Amino acid sequence: MVVVAILAAGRGTRMKSGLPKVLHSLGGRSLVERVLESVEPLSPSRRIVIVGYQSEEVQAAMHSIKSLEFVEQTVQLGTGHAIQQLLPHLEDYTGDLLVLNGDLPLIRSETLKQMLQTHAQNQNAATILTSHLPDPTGYGRVFCNDENIVQQMVEHKDCTAAQRQNHRINAGVYCFRWPDLAKVLPHLQANNAQKEYYLTDAVTQVGKVMAVDVEDYQEILGINDRLQLATASEILQRRVKEKWMLAGVTLIDPTSITIDETVELQSDVIIEPQTHLRGNTVIQTGSHIGPGSLIENSQLAENVTVQYSVVTDSTVQAGSRIGPYAHLRGQVEVGAGCRVGNFVELKNTQLGDRTNAAHLSYIGDTVVGNQVNIGAGTITANYDGVKKHRTKIGDRTKTGANSVLVAPITLGNDVYIAAGSTVTEDVPNDSLVIARSRQVVKPAWRKKSQ
Repeated sequence: MVVVAILAAGRGTRMKSGLPKVLHSLGGRSLVERVLESVEPLSPSRRIVIVGYQSEEVQAAMHSIKSLEFVEQTVQLGTGHAIQQLLPHLEDYTGDLLVLNGDLPLIRSETLKQMLQTHAQNQNAATILTSHLPDPTGYGRVFCNDENIVQQMVEHKDCTAAQRQNHRINAGVYCFRWPDLAKVLPHLQANNAQKEYYLTDAVTQVGKVMAVDVEDYQEILGINDRLQLATASEILQRRVKEKWMLAGVTLIDPTSITIDETVELQSDVIIEPQTHLRGNTVIQTGSHIGPGSLIENSQLAENVTVQYSVVTDSTVQAGSRIGPYAHLRGQVEVGAGCRVGNFVELKNTQLGDRTNAAHLSYIGDTVVGNQVNIGAGTITANYDGVKKHRTKIGDRTKTGANSVLVAPITLGNDVYIAAGSTVTEDVPNDSLVIARSRQVVKPAWRKKSQ
């Protein structure tokens, strides 16, 4: 049985941001959400997030995560002080406590499982995660004997010049036998340069402590500033793109493509350069996306093509073509075999199957039937200055170039709208609508000079 505690109380001043550090985004999720996801496969009995700086904002950002507990550290006096706040909440607990920093977004669940197994098999009072960094600057150092038993832990700021030559660092991940730690916590002292209560001081007092090295040191890279956030993003992108290429996805020029970890792709998808896939996006087999496209929180079915376009919060059915230079937003639903072409914007609109809007149109708050042709320059005037109104266009209807449909309005099936018409009233099935002034030609006319 294990309880997880995540340290998320700090401000993160080096981020130079009003946003708490743990809420900064990496690959579509906040840093602290990534840490929470890494512990989920461990099936912890409780998950506790220790909050402090802007605690209400941190809690609000995670309100949708079920069975999550929050403990507040009102004054941030170090990691040891943070864990002291758990004493009244774990008063009768006799199991293990796994402690992680909330800015450790690249840690893998498999690494944590190995750490817990080592902790149990060796009956350790504490087990800590360590790694050998090429450049350990800024990290606390760990000193062990030949059997990986920890002898000493020293924060970087408190290290001597000789101690800083040791590249084995503390990853900030600990597993304690809680009863042993609970006895030590009240007696921690702030005898250090920062006048803080370090959890590392407790590690050396609880009994036998063993270090477990992480094979890939990149897993334990913490985030303290924007440079480190960018480095973590590069590592995460490499992981994600390698995964999809091995699964049968073609990435043309992977270095110019970004893919959130939340995205799902099927085999034989092709992603062109300068394309970005974000959020809860799903792209099915045979689809060809890009170049130069953004797909966010959208579902694209088989054999969809998207070129130089933006698709957000929308659904596109099989065989449809989007772009170039189209914009789909606000719960758009495009049917099968459709074409949404050059400089067309769809907003909160449903297109039926085999419907085309080839160029230069805005269709908003509209339900469009099957086999409809939207002529160039067609506009649905959906806003009266106070409210948005709906438009309905029936099957096989065709709008002429430069038509304006003033909502609320319904066009029946098999309606033809003459070019240049402004339509303000409902139109029945099988009708031709001409709503424009008659052309007047005055020959031999020229503005007279004064």
